[in-house]
Amino acid sequence: MEIINGIAYAGTAGTDKRVLAVKPLADGMLLVTFSPGEKRLYDVTPLLSFPAFQPLRDENVFRAVQVDHGVVTWMDGEIDIAPETMYADSFAYDEMAI
Repeated sequence: MEIINGIAYAGTAGTDKRVLAVKPLADGMLLVTFSPGEKRLYDVTPLLSFPAFQPLRDENVFRAVQVDHGVVTWMDGEIDIAPETMYADSFAYDEMAI
């Protein structure tokens, strides 16, 4: 069971991830804040070989990342990555380790 905003949810914790915030970093990395506040690092570079993600090679496009209804998007929603995928393929981020 998991409690989020005072509501109890059955099942395993973390099964319904939403992105709260995203910050572009150097070298195709994103600092992603997931609900309920967990920060993780996500590397976009493995996706750049796929045609749909080619525009992210442009630094200006990459840095224009946004969160739309809990999903990371670029180019007014033309490019997006599912939050579940981002969470599964990301790494824990410890601010205290820096």
